[in-house]
Amino acid sequence: MRRLFLLGSLCLSFVLTSPAQPRPAMNPLLNDWDTPFGAPPFGAIRNADFAPAYREAIRQKQAEVEAIAGSAEAPTFANTIEALDRSGALLDKVSSVFSNLNSAETSEERQAIAREVTPLTTALADEIVLNAALFARVQAVFAQRAALGLSPEQLRLVEETHKRFVRGGASLDAAGQTRLRAVNERLALLQLRFGENVLKETNDFRLVVDRAEDLAGLPAASVAAAAEEASRAGLTGKWVFTLQAPSIWPFLTYAENRELRRALLTGYLRRGDNGGPHDNNAVLTEIAALRGERARLLGYATHADYVLEERMARTPEGVYGLLDRLWAPALERARRELAQLQTLAHADDPNLKVEAWDWRYYADRYKKAQYALDDNALRPYFPLERVRDGAFYAATQLYGITFEARPEAPVYHPEVQAYEVKDLDGSHLGLILLDYHPRPGKRAGAWMSNYRSQRIEDGRDIRPIVVNVGNFTRPTAEAPALLTMDEVETLFHEFGHGLHGLFSRIHYTSLGSVPRDFVELPSQIMEHWATQPEMLKVYARHYQTGEPLPEELMGRLLAAAKVGQGFATVEYLAASYLDMAWHTLKAGEAPADAGAFERRTLGELGLLPEIPPRYRSAYFQHIFSGGYSAGYYAYIWSEVLDTDGFTAFREKGIFDRETARSFRVNVLERGGTADAMDMYRAFRGREPSVDALLEHRGLLPEAAEPSL
Repeated sequence: MRRLFLLGSLCLSFVLTSPAQPRPAMNPLLNDWDTPFGAPPFGAIRNADFAPAYREAIRQKQAEVEAIAGSAEAPTFANTIEALDRSGALLDKVSSVFSNLNSAETSEERQAIAREVTPLTTALADEIVLNAALFARVQAVFAQRAALGLSPEQLRLVEETHKRFVRGGASLDAAGQTRLRAVNERLALLQLRFGENVLKETNDFRLVVDRAEDLAGLPAASVAAAAEEASRAGLTGKWVFTLQAPSIWPFLTYAENRELRRALLTGYLRRGDNGGPHDNNAVLTEIAALRGERARLLGYATHADYVLEERMARTPEGVYGLLDRLWAPALERARRELAQLQTLAHADDPNLKVEAWDWRYYADRYKKAQYALDDNALRPYFPLERVRDGAFYAATQLYGITFEARPEAPVYHPEVQAYEVKDLDGSHLGLILLDYHPRPGKRAGAWMSNYRSQRIEDGRDIRPIVVNVGNFTRPTAEAPALLTMDEVETLFHEFGHGLHGLFSRIHYTSLGSVPRDFVELPSQIMEHWATQPEMLKVYARHYQTGEPLPEELMGRLLAAAKVGQGFATVEYLAASYLDMAWHTLKAGEAPADAGAFERRTLGELGLLPEIPPRYRSAYFQHIFSGGYSAGYYAYIWSEVLDTDGFTAFREKGIFDRETARSFRVNVLERGGTADAMDMYRAFRGREPSVDALLEHRGLLPEAAEPSL
């Protein structure tokens, strides 16, 4: 969601010394877009357009920045801070299109382009923050900020801009700046390589089943999807299961063949850790080492100290304080869950010991035994289109906004759907693109991003174009896309991020982002509506009959909501601890053996061997190729906020308009224009309590599962 201004570095000699290139008149990335809603003209853009567009956009950004730095006028808020915020509009436009496509619709050619342009954009960011003349002007405005009569948002922009320069190395001496450029250059390329390796390893693995008896236990939809996957691979008459979420998780939950469950989970856990050209162990240890060195250069003890200075947690101690409070009760609950599952397993085979590839299988058996709840039986009530409309309905009830399909809007793939979002008064609020199914060119997971961020331009409020991307179950020849409960909640989660982007009402794009441990509040609070009885009655309807989810089945679904929370919390917390372990290493402490370091870290926690961390190091994209380094804890930190915040809606009614208005005005519209805790207090009237989270996850001392 951030502007390119915040990216990393490379020596900019090529860009700075090469002559200005003529503007390619036919390059659609460099022209104004006369399209519905000003959306990118995807059909007209070719891969060959990106590199020239980047170079021209970089040239324009450089010229704008040099004009600010070299101005003969005395530095002011308008001619320095505000001008810097307004610079680089073309680069933002080009970057948003390419970076989004490279995540959702990548190819070998696009990955090569990323490797070409990333050093240039990285170098540009360094060139800006390490420009001595520019920093002198920023410092001058910063020094007199209290006397300038600035608005609170303008004052924050001054302070955040100055901080960005200092944290970017502007105060380093020449030798320090030279080394910082080299470190940033190398990091940018390593992070790209890490993500490319994970994508290749994910796409390259497939479990081929050629005997129908090995499909025992699997739902018909999973079998049909596997047959279609096999047909696409030229293996007609067989079944292919992949590491994509809609394939692997149903298999691990329902397949009776234990050896095949083991093979599939092992393939998942070994991504990036198989040796060969796509192995990530050396890549990630070098990333950790360089991050530690950069932290030391900038005056911080560790990369985590550097990162967390800008987060609500503030320090590594702040993160560990929350993780440690949750770890013991979560581990104890997980042990109780394991004992229950082991009882079920012994009923099958007295010698069978539950392993990681058995957990989901027996957890599903447990839910059936205790609650007569079959997750697979729920799926017919969650066709994707109805779930999507349920998310729309919740937003309409809360905020009065409406959604209208816009098939005329350009999209980058035939599966993508575009909707215009209108505000309560009927005015245009933004455009949202929905891209819900896995493809070989799409990275794993789910996310929200922007093709255009909200901004003020010449006094006009330019409204955003946001995108929700997922990897949800595909439709088959026999049925539409029928979602699991996890997929339902993920759809609502990303939709919450989308609302955050759509509601933005800020003046300065540099203040568009919020701390990583606050950004999940809008998404996670939205998940609560997915399972509220009032909501389920609206959107949970059988795809064939249209009948609503039966009350009795709904009751069992809600009663079983806390089943498996020990497992879920432990696997998440283990990954969070692993992230912190990598990023609290001091310069020079990065281990030579990534696997040994990981095993030692998790062993010291006392992690149950039956529960692998949600992400092992070698495919932990959040922290080694995404924006969550020293920040994966953010989901649980934000859950403290969202569970506490949702109690305000429960107290007044889950569709209470006044509570929703307060959340919109104090949180969703404000971006990073104020301190995150101040924004939360303005909404809630107080600081959050962790008690709601403990209750929500069933981690209070009195919480216990029924015995078999």
